[in-house]
Amino acid sequence: MSTETALETFDADWQEWHTAHERHRAHPHGFLAVTHLHWLGSEATPLEGAPGTWSVEADAVRVVLEPGESLQQDGKELNADAGAALEFGPIEERGGINLVSGDTVIELAKRGGEYIVRPRHPDNELLRGYQGTPAYSPDAAYAVRGTFVPFEVPRPTTVGAAVEGIQHVYEAPGEIRFKLGGQELALTAFNGHAPGSLSVLFTDQTSGKTTYAANRSLTVAPAADGSVLLDFNRAVNLPCAYTDLATCPLPPAENRLPVAIEAGEKIPYERQDQK
Repeated sequence: MSTETALETFDADWQEWHTAHERHRAHPHGFLAVTHLHWLGSEATPLEGAPGTWSVEADAVRVVLEPGESLQQDGKELNADAGAALEFGPIEERGGINLVSGDTVIELAKRGGEYIVRPRHPDNELLRGYQGTPAYSPDAAYAVRGTFVPFEVPRPTTVGAAVEGIQHVYEAPGEIRFKLGGQELALTAFNGHAPGSLSVLFTDQTSGKTTYAANRSLTVAPAADGSVLLDFNRAVNLPCAYTDLATCPLPPAENRLPVAIEAGEKIPYERQDQK
C-alpha cells in the first residue's frame, strides 16, 4: 500500500469513527438531553422534570408517586399501587439505572458517593440545537505507539470533578509510556468500560485554547505484550464540555501533558465563549 493510499484509508477510518461517535452523542436520551441535575437528600422532595417525591436513606432511594403519575422500569409500570413507596438501590459508585416517565428517561445514579437524578428529554434545547463538534483534521503523526506498564498493585487514584464538592476514585492498573514531539511521556490509565480496555483522561498545551480546558478522554486497548496505539485523533470531549449538568472526572495531575496535541475534538460550539 502506497503512503498516499494509507493516509486516505486513515482519514476514511477516522471519518467513519467520528460520524458514529457524533450519532451516539446525539441520541434522543443521551447526555445532551439532560434537563436537570438533582442531588438527593433525606427529605422527600419533588424534582423538576420527574414525577413523585424523592429521598435517600441508608443507601436506598425512596420514590412516592401520586395517582396518575407514571414511572416504568424495563417496560413495567411501577405505580400500580398509587401512593405506595418505591425503593431502588443500593447502586454502586458510577453505576445507575434508567426509569421512564412518558417521553422522559430518568437516570438514577451514584456519583462521588451521592445519589443523583437526571431527567433526559429529547426536546431539550441543548440537544435540539446541537450542530456537531469541531475537530482537528486527522493527522497520522498523532497516532503513536506506546507501552502499557502495569503497576505492581493497582493504585486507587482520587481525582476532582467538573462539579465542585465531589471527588471520584478510580483504580489505575498502570501507565502508558510513549514518545511524542521528541519527549518521553506517560499517562496514568484507568480501567475502561469494555473488558480489556483502558481510559486515559488528559490535558495538554492546547487545553483552554483550541480544546476544552478541563479534560479530554481517549480509550485504548493494549495487546497481550503491552503494546498500545494512542490515536489522539480519537480524543473526545466528556459531557462536561457541553453541559454544567455533568459530574465528569478531571485528569490526575500527572496527566497534564507538556506538549500540544493538535488532534481530536476541539472546544464545542456551545462553549466557544469560554476560551
